[in-house]
Amino acid sequence: MREIADGAAWRRWGPYLGERQWGTVREDYSADGDAWGAFPHDHARSRAYRWGEDGLAGFCDDQQRWCLGVALWNGRDPILKERLFGLANAEGNHGEDVKEVYHYADATPTHSYNRFVYRYPLAAFPYAELLSENARRGRHDPEYELPDTGVLDGGAYVDVTVEYAKAGPDDVLMRVTLRNASAAAARVHVLPTLWARNTWSWADPEDGVARPSGGRHSMEAASAGRAVIAPASAGAVLAERPEMPARRLSIDGAWPWLFTENETNAPLLFGTPAPGPFKDGIGAAVVDGAEGTLARSGSKAAAHAALDLPAGADASLRLRFRPADDAADPFADFDAVLDLRRAEADAFFAALQAGIADPDARAVHRQAVAGLLWSKQVYLFDVGVWLAGDPVNPPPPAARRRGRNADWEHLANADVILMPDKWEYPWYAAWDLAFHCVAMAPVDAGFAKDQLVLLLRAWYMHPNGQLPAYEWNFGDVNPPVHAWAAFRVYEIDRAATGVADIAFLERILHKLMLNFTWWVNQKDAGGRNIFQGGFLGLDNIGPFNRSEPVPDGGIIDQADGTAWMAMYALNLMRIALELAQSNRVYEDIATKFFEHFMTIAGAMAHIGADGVSLWDDGDGFFYDTLRQPDGHHVPLRLRSMVGLIPIFAVEVLDESVFAKLPDFTRRLRWFLKFKPELAALVSRWNERGEGERHLLSLLRGSRLKKLLLRALDETEFLSGHGLRSLSKAHAAAPFVLERGGARYTVDYTPGESTSGLFGGNSNWRGPVWMPLNFLLIDALRQFHSYYGPDFRVECPVGSGTMLDLGEVADELARRLGRLFLPGPDGARPAVDAAAARGGAVEGHLPFHEYFHGDTGQGLGASHQTGWTALVANLLARPSLGVAPR
Repeated sequence: MREIADGAAWRRWGPYLGERQWGTVREDYSADGDAWGAFPHDHARSRAYRWGEDGLAGFCDDQQRWCLGVALWNGRDPILKERLFGLANAEGNHGEDVKEVYHYADATPTHSYNRFVYRYPLAAFPYAELLSENARRGRHDPEYELPDTGVLDGGAYVDVTVEYAKAGPDDVLMRVTLRNASAAAARVHVLPTLWARNTWSWADPEDGVARPSGGRHSMEAASAGRAVIAPASAGAVLAERPEMPARRLSIDGAWPWLFTENETNAPLLFGTPAPGPFKDGIGAAVVDGAEGTLARSGSKAAAHAALDLPAGADASLRLRFRPADDAADPFADFDAVLDLRRAEADAFFAALQAGIADPDARAVHRQAVAGLLWSKQVYLFDVGVWLAGDPVNPPPPAARRRGRNADWEHLANADVILMPDKWEYPWYAAWDLAFHCVAMAPVDAGFAKDQLVLLLRAWYMHPNGQLPAYEWNFGDVNPPVHAWAAFRVYEIDRAATGVADIAFLERILHKLMLNFTWWVNQKDAGGRNIFQGGFLGLDNIGPFNRSEPVPDGGIIDQADGTAWMAMYALNLMRIALELAQSNRVYEDIATKFFEHFMTIAGAMAHIGADGVSLWDDGDGFFYDTLRQPDGHHVPLRLRSMVGLIPIFAVEVLDESVFAKLPDFTRRLRWFLKFKPELAALVSRWNERGEGERHLLSLLRGSRLKKLLLRALDETEFLSGHGLRSLSKAHAAAPFVLERGGARYTVDYTPGESTSGLFGGNSNWRGPVWMPLNFLLIDALRQFHSYYGPDFRVECPVGSGTMLDLGEVADELARRLGRLFLPGPDGARPAVDAAAARGGAVEGHLPFHEYFHGDTGQGLGASHQTGWTALVANLLARPSLGVAPR
């Protein structure tokens, strides 16, 4: 693609606008820390944001100075449709939940072409009904979605397609196409909108300095950095702000322009006087016919097109946003540029999908990648400023200094980042991002590497070495998968380009060594190499919240926390060995992490004087143990994904490594000779495997087979669509723990969460999650590279079918792919339930957060194409990047 010649410039504009800025921690200036209540949806149309923007089908620059989007009105809604609607955490019966039908339909890595599809009802949007009915329903009830209200019945909607294409790095084309699916004519008001993020309202009126984010304040108090959009000529407006060259937005047609200011309507929301116009001025004029809410110019402008659509008809609007000094006819080459960019997108995906023969798989792959690319978002958050407050506003409550994120004052984020989901999770999460980068690597390895490095920069990583988890609690603990992701991205990039990016690995290793040390110092109570990571991302998977003190005292020694650290040590060892082949200094570091792995392996085998370990040989499973105040250990015999995570800690070393690195080899052999009790734990170390390989693992072959007896049993973990996060055996025999006079129960829940343990819609008590399935497939391929075709297990258990571990990995990948691919009956388990109710636009797929453990139905965040985009890697193998090395 020709835009790759100047990739940085071509990436300056993209779909970097959030789907939701309201209800975020960044916008919360309350005393009680209730982010959803501090800035609710009902305020979003009238209140300027402090730290970012949101919009429908949005596009913006990488500083989020100028934002493009579309607003809609069907003549019946009480408000303009300017952003996606959903329920706050306490409003949904399974937590926060977007209540719209939309799809990220297509995209290229540099956003030379992007397409978004949105289904807009012609009847009044049922805001109140969605709120009241979900409030009435309980955790055991299904969620009440937009199609359930009946407003989409009989095709009573328009499908709105928004396309963006670039004629050049700063020359953005926008086409909005509406198709009336109903049997009657319809009038729809379409308002393509341009606005400036408000950065001027946060300046101290005495120093005149504009702060680096948006908000609300009197325009007169700080106008130096104000953005202005004003009429330029027939069908065009001029957009100017001090820190950027002037730009012109043109529309093809004689549609009137409406202007207002991106300022808070303080009289409406707070009862305090302030001069207008305000952020909601355009909506008030169009919907309410209000007079005096508009201006002759402003920081927000929309072209008002009232389109009359006959039944089944469509209509389009064309706009172009480019530098103001370009005097050429904006629409002379518009269609040709759009067609060219779409053709280039087709060519890009044709090359990317060269190994995918099935057309259905190609369609799934392309949409998964498109969703990933659309999930980029400008993320702005300076915690120090947020804690202290802005000079022009009242100071935040004193409790803020002792509350959420108070010890992350160094964190100052202002970057384009891959979000888990731009509505339900419009903030980065450390371990989510690692998986996003592995999914992104075959598509845009440079961006994936930049993202991994970004989280290790000084303005992200805590001075003590901790990685920021997510904005609700940066100090929470996510699984340490950054090193695994970095090496996988490195491998995928090297396979595609033939170039080994050693500098990238060096940057990653140096910073991750600090993070590893933080884990060792902070999450190993007693210094025994047994870890208590706490939450670790696995919401609701245990009987109580592992981030909080154990009821009635004690400490949970975590099978998963300890296994994650064993995996982390092996990942860092592997990176150091790769670097040592060009710089022998890294041999010492590789030895250090080999020894860490060995001591962790020893600790997992013997954690207490009472003979209890994390491994139960009788059950053939790893369990967390509760270390009581008197020092005794009580195994928590709950069969969950926690007990399978030790499989992930595996590394296979080629014999050539030992020949090239004699110092590492000598020290390793010394360690094995003089620590025989630990050497005995390393599976088959003294026996070379398939192709002259050596295996480092927490599991001997016998233990691996025992674990796989559980994992590959369809009455336990194995479903038709991947591995469940909890054994189905707990449906008939729930796990019960009585402690401190209380009874704690965990049973198999294949669908949405019925537990309020963590709040929200988090649920690891049964559903299938893509990321841990992907890690298991990766690990099994590594084991297969050592054991070869003679190491076979029954899959599924009881079927009589014996597969080697590579074939087991392939079978798991096929089952995950079947979530989205049509089966013999044409059914697509993950999406059919939504599509049958009108919850998906024909030909488009949602990529959910997780999947029902029995049926495969998509659940949770309905557009989380972050880690669920890993299905694209599985479909595109061998570009998966997890093949044996």
